[in-house]
Amino acid sequence: MSNKNYSNYLPEDFAADAYFQKWVLEDDPMANIFWEKWLADQHPEKQAEVELAKILIHQFRFKDHQATEDDFNDVWKHIKGSQIDEFKSAKRTKNARYVISAAASIIILVAFTLLFNQNRDKPVFDPVVVTNKINPGKDKATLTLEDGTEVELEKNQVFKTKNAQSNGKELVYKPGETTSPEIAYNYLTIPRGGQFNLTLTDGTKIWLNSESQLKYPILFTEGTTRKVELIYGEAYFDVSPSTDHKGSSFKVVNGAQEVEVLGTEFNIKAYKDENFIYTTLVEGKVVVNTANNQETLAPNQQLKLNVSNNDITLFTSTDTFRETAWKNGVFSFKNKPLKDIMKVLARWYDIHVVFASKSLETITFNGSLKKQLSIEEILSIISNTSTISYEITDKTIILKEHT
Repeated sequence: MSNKNYSNYLPEDFAADAYFQKWVLEDDPMANIFWEKWLADQHPEKQAEVELAKILIHQFRFKDHQATEDDFNDVWKHIKGSQIDEFKSAKRTKNARYVISAAASIIILVAFTLLFNQNRDKPVFDPVVVTNKINPGKDKATLTLEDGTEVELEKNQVFKTKNAQSNGKELVYKPGETTSPEIAYNYLTIPRGGQFNLTLTDGTKIWLNSESQLKYPILFTEGTTRKVELIYGEAYFDVSPSTDHKGSSFKVVNGAQEVEVLGTEFNIKAYKDENFIYTTLVEGKVVVNTANNQETLAPNQQLKLNVSNNDITLFTSTDTFRETAWKNGVFSFKNKPLKDIMKVLARWYDIHVVFASKSLETITFNGSLKKQLSIEEILSIISNTSTISYEITDKTIILKEHT
């Protein structure tokens, strides 16, 4: 039993406290009673800080590393001074779970970075790098205009039409509507190793991930449903509400499903080489229509659609921050098999990945990593927390078990 006054403790203080660690790591009966009563009866407002402290403790349980109080303080100093875009974005949302998850992800990111830097001079193995022609992805896209003309959009390159303009990072269409029944469409295609942002004429903002394509009208018809098509890939939508457009709803069509919204934020992942479409709701409400089902999603819910048989699975407690961290410059993985992780990395770094042994594909990994890290930095972090070594030749990576 502890006699300390924990009422003013911050996450780093809880994480460094021996009695708190006893509760988190040892499942001590007396500690369980004390902390559960302290939270439930005395300080329920401390729930978020306690949860973050738990995550902080678990993330420092690395092999051959014993965390010190200075470690915890160092991490939290980085968190509080963080200029990471996704945490700023998370703080603007009304979804409290999203905010906690964002902060937790930054804890994991910073913890990995600090520990990686501490052990930088002590590699587990010597990687083989014959030639490395791999660079992180960047802002780039191909815009296909209504007459079929293709325009390459890249960073620091300005492009203008009568309807839109781009600074090489985002494409913004002028506000407006049309009464014409004839609709002209543009296509925005994001290659492997790319990403791009788009603002439609109704004010809807869209983030497009690597290897994605979106079809959309250059002007929406007044009084009708606003409809776009995610032909393939992944996109995050922040939809302008129907109340700003005389009640016009917004629909996203993709192959085997149609998502209808009134004004909300959600993510759709529908890659050509995957057998599932994932629709994840961050805020608001959406209705997902498939061949056999209609499902209404609430915040923090995710619908998984099997495109081969139209079966659906509804997850009612989804970590929405991890699902959408990509749009804010972070890879975030939780219990993800290495095969799935490398598929994500392959799209961003435009690489080919070979597993020397099939058993390596199922090794799971937890962590959050900045997308602007070099591929060698990411592979080193993965390998230093596992038994995996790697070889790089041009744009091919071979993963093998370290012996």
